[in-house]
Amino acid sequence: MTADLPGPGRPGPGPYLIGVDLGTGGPKVALTTVEGRVLGFEAEKVELLLTPGGGAEQDPDQWWSAIVTATRRLLARDLAPVAEVAAICVGAQWGGLVPVDATGRPLRNALIWMDSRGAAYSQEITGGPLAIPGAGYDARRLREWLRKTGGAPTRTGKDPVGQTHWLRHHEPDVYAASAYLLDVPEFLTMRLSGRAVAGTDTSTLRWCTDNRDPDRVRWDDGLAARTGIDVAKLPELVPPASVVGPLHPEAAAQLGLPTTVQVVTGTSDSIAAAIGAGAVGDYQGHLYIGTSAWLSCHVPFKRTDVLRNIASLPAAVPGRYWIATVQDVAGKAIDWLIDSVVYPDDGMLDAHPAPEDAVERLNALALTAPPGSNGVVFTPWLNGERTPVDDPFLRGGWFNVSLTTTRADLARSVFEGIALNVRWMKESVERFLGKDLPGGFSELAFVGGGARSDLWCQTLADVLGCTIHQVEDPILANARGAALAAAVGLGLISWEEIHGLVRTTGHFRPDPARRAVYDRQYRTFTRIYRRNRRVYALHNRPRRSR
Repeated sequence: MTADLPGPGRPGPGPYLIGVDLGTGGPKVALTTVEGRVLGFEAEKVELLLTPGGGAEQDPDQWWSAIVTATRRLLARDLAPVAEVAAICVGAQWGGLVPVDATGRPLRNALIWMDSRGAAYSQEITGGPLAIPGAGYDARRLREWLRKTGGAPTRTGKDPVGQTHWLRHHEPDVYAASAYLLDVPEFLTMRLSGRAVAGTDTSTLRWCTDNRDPDRVRWDDGLAARTGIDVAKLPELVPPASVVGPLHPEAAAQLGLPTTVQVVTGTSDSIAAAIGAGAVGDYQGHLYIGTSAWLSCHVPFKRTDVLRNIASLPAAVPGRYWIATVQDVAGKAIDWLIDSVVYPDDGMLDAHPAPEDAVERLNALALTAPPGSNGVVFTPWLNGERTPVDDPFLRGGWFNVSLTTTRADLARSVFEGIALNVRWMKESVERFLGKDLPGGFSELAFVGGGARSDLWCQTLADVLGCTIHQVEDPILANARGAALAAAVGLGLISWEEIHGLVRTTGHFRPDPARRAVYDRQYRTFTRIYRRNRRVYALHNRPRRSR
C-alpha cells in the first residue's frame, strides 16, 4: 500500500524522522517532518496464526521483512533526502512474547497479545486461599503487585507472564535457549540497534517492575520471583523516548538507511496513538479503534481497578501515567463480517475475494438502516473481553434478529455494537477517574482505522454522548506518534508542543434525537452480558479430559 498525503510540495530542509507502526495486521512506515507532518507512508500485511486452545502467533521475521519492504519502498519515492533522516522509532503491538538469542534472532514465532494458552498458569500464580469474589486473585498476593507495579498478571493468560509460563512448560528447550524474552517493541528496537533494551513504559506488562515513581522504574526481584519470571532473561531498562544508539550496520543496510540514523526506544501502540492524537496533557482523552480498541488519557497519579481491568501505568511523558484499557475486538469485527459473512471463501457464492472497497460498501449499506438497527444488537466479544470485564469465555453475536431483519440492519449493528462496547469502557474509565474528571469526557480525539468512517464517528458521538474529534490521517496516528517520540528523544521538540502540532479534520457532536434509542440499545447490551456470562463460561470453558 502506497500513499501520498495532501500538503505542500517537497518539504524544506530536514531533519526527517521515520515512525513505524506495527499492528496485528502489519506495519505502516511513515516519513515525517520534525513537527509530525507525514510526507508519505507505505504499508505491508503480515499473517496472524490462530490455533486451537487460544493460540495467537506471528512470525517476527515476517514483521521485520515487511518493515524492510515498506521502508525501502518509501525511501525509493524520494520524498526527502535519505541522508537527512535523523532517527527511527517504533510504536508496536505489545503484551506479547518474543524469545530471542543473544543476537536478537527469534527462536520461534511470537506469542502475541491475543494468546491465552497460559491461562491455567496465570490463574495458579495469581490465585490462593484468600480469593477475591468475582476476581479470583488472592488478596495477599494482589496487594504487593498493586502496591509496587499498579496491576497484576491477567488471569486470562493474555500477557507476557502467562505466555512465558506456557513457553517454559510446553517448549522448555526454546525457553532454555532464550537469551532474552522480549515484548514486541523491544524486539524491534533490538533488531534496529543491536541492544536488548526496554522502555520503562513497555516493561510494565511483566508485572515485576517497581513503578511507584514513574521516572525511576526498576525491575523488582521480589515481584519477579512471585511472577515466576527470570530477571536474567529481561532486557535493560531505559527511559522512554530516549536514544538507544545508531542503527546497527546490518539493519541499516537492509533498510537502505545510513548508520548515522539514531534509534529511539520503541513504545507501545497505545502510547504511540496517544502521542499521535496529540493527547499528551493530563485528562486529554483519546479513543483508538483498529483491530482492538482502547480509551485512555494521561494522569498524574497511580491507581488500579482490578474488577474492571483498568490501571494507570508509566507513560512516555515524564512524571506521568496513562490509563491502560483494551477491548480485544473492535475493527476486527468488521474484518470478520467482511471475510466470514459477506465475502467468505467457502465456495457457496462467487463472492471471494472481497473487493478493495469492501469497507466502504459496508459503510454505505449500514447507512441505509436507521440508528438502532431496528432493534438488532451486536456484541463484539469474538475473542473474549478485557475491559471492563476480563473474561476469555465471552463470545459475540447478533441479538434480536427477526424475519424482518435486513442485511443493512446486521451491518449497522456491528458498527453500533462496537460503539456500545466502547461506551461500556468509557463509563468504567470515568468511574475510575472519579472526581479527578468531573462530568467525564466531554470530547475525545479519535484515531485508528475506524476514525476514517464518518458513520462510526457520528455513531460514537451519539452512543457516547460526547464530541468526537476526527484526527487528521487517523490511520497514521501511531506512526506519527512514534516519529514525534523520536523528535522528543533527539531534543528537537518538547512534549508540551505536541498537542498543538496535531490537527483535526472533523468534529462530530451527539444528536439528541438519537439518545433514547441508543440508551435502550445500551441497556440491552449490558444485560446480555450480565444474564449470560455464566452460560458463556459453562459453554466455552475447556473441558477436562477424563
